[in-house]
Amino acid sequence: MDSVTEIVPTLMPLGDTGVLIRFADRLDLDANAATIAFARRLESRPIPGVIEIVPNLVSVLVRYDPRRIGYGALCGELRLLDRGAQDNVSLAAHAIAITYGGEDGPDIEAVANELGLTIPAFIDAHCAHRLSVLAVGFAPGFVYCGMHGDDLLVPRRETVRRSVPPGSILFAARQTAIAATAIPTGWAVIGRTRLINFDPAVSPPTQLRAGDTITFEAAR
Repeated sequence: MDSVTEIVPTLMPLGDTGVLIRFADRLDLDANAATIAFARRLESRPIPGVIEIVPNLVSVLVRYDPRRIGYGALCGELRLLDRGAQDNVSLAAHAIAITYGGEDGPDIEAVANELGLTIPAFIDAHCAHRLSVLAVGFAPGFVYCGMHGDDLLVPRRETVRRSVPPGSILFAARQTAIAATAIPTGWAVIGRTRLINFDPAVSPPTQLRAGDTITFEAAR
């Protein structure tokens, strides 16, 4: 039977109102899964004094009110939570339609050429597998999805676009990202979706959460 390596997180202070729980120092799918599970467990078992939980790719930022709980006491609670029983978390599955190429995806030809594929073959490969939402962040509603196979590895662009519109589908480093606001980017822009994963008028303001699964499909 294969042994499973336990991921032991590192806790460190961020100023006088934050604790960073780090599960790795670089992107790793096991660490990402541990990060998501820990954040969801913390959400389901609130610690008094915690005011915000922000999961990232391999870490969770916990912001707290030091008038209600001290750093040492909070770290103790977080360590107990990490060693506690795992919850059965309900994960959502999403199918997202993409308009590939054209004005919506000006880099798709360059990406396909880099991979030695035709544009239709690249679109098929991009839609072939279910991906996980690795994190939501960087900009409001911005979604990181992965991981594509090694056969779909392309680097980021050498130049940065000053702005791409909400719904832009971005591609690089075996990941697909979905922009929810107008942002600059050095990722390749391969298409666009009607899904805008940020609406400040509703609660929660995002539809996609870390740990959800996504399948892409070409818009008809």
